[in-house]
Amino acid sequence: MNLATSIPATIGWVLAIVVAAFVVIVLVRAIRIIPQARAGVVERLGRYHKTLTPGLNLVVPLIDRVRPLIDMREQVVSFPPQPVITEDNLVVSIDTVVYFQVTDARAATYEIANYLGAVEQLTTTTLRNVVGGLNLEQALTSRDNINGQLRVVLDEATGKWGIRVGRVELKAIDPPLSIQDSMEKQMRAERDRRAAILTAEGSKQSQILEAEGRRQAAILEAEGDKQAAVLRAQGEAEAIHSVFTAIHEGRPDDKLLAYQYLQTLPKISDGAASKLWIIPSEFTEALKGFSGAFTSRTPGADGPASLSPDADPSTPR
Repeated sequence: MNLATSIPATIGWVLAIVVAAFVVIVLVRAIRIIPQARAGVVERLGRYHKTLTPGLNLVVPLIDRVRPLIDMREQVVSFPPQPVITEDNLVVSIDTVVYFQVTDARAATYEIANYLGAVEQLTTTTLRNVVGGLNLEQALTSRDNINGQLRVVLDEATGKWGIRVGRVELKAIDPPLSIQDSMEKQMRAERDRRAAILTAEGSKQSQILEAEGRRQAAILEAEGDKQAAVLRAQGEAEAIHSVFTAIHEGRPDDKLLAYQYLQTLPKISDGAASKLWIIPSEFTEALKGFSGAFTSRTPGADGPASLSPDADPSTPR
């Protein structure tokens, strides 16, 4: 009797434990906590039901199924280099970086099977279309233009997928090695040309400055000669004026003038080209006046001849 009553009691306890475990499992499966910047898509019986937002959410176990969470933050994806042919038929390798963000978890789940791969392929094709209309030089110098065109096309195409493309950057544009060598030679030649131009400009400026210095020196030298000539002329004029004044103030007589005239005559023949010396007629007159000053005497019987009153008493006989 005790055995018969204990068996149902044991079965009851087991059932109670099973029911309690089932309830706990159901409650655990019914409660879903979604982290911040994440979103979960709920399917009920295979169809889209709702999108779980960050925080505490309740679902119906065994009926609702939560798909893998989707990151709603902005993502940065670097795609491997892609060969692109430019307008001038050169193959360049371009790798890109795309910044995008999922704005609609439902569209990103159901509108596209693999949105990351779709963004990569769309970036590659758009890049080839944009760069294919540019030559190599334009492709190397128009990165901002290329980035803007890529962003506009990608953002427009991925809008229906629930994705917003923030920006697209060209990380590197690598032309072929032969083109790189040619570009390096061109840049080296351009640098050499600029250096030669700068050297020539420096030489030109140096010659101009030297010529300007010589001109200024010549002008200053001419000004100095001019001032010296003016000063010499002024000195000679003052000297002549002083001599003239002194002569007039001294009131010289004919004898003194005749003496000075005789002293000046030998200087006329000092020149090396003086082959013939003509004695002027004034020479005899001056000689007479000068000799008369020394020979004017009054003859006497006993004594020496007396000097004329105008003769100098200190003059020897």
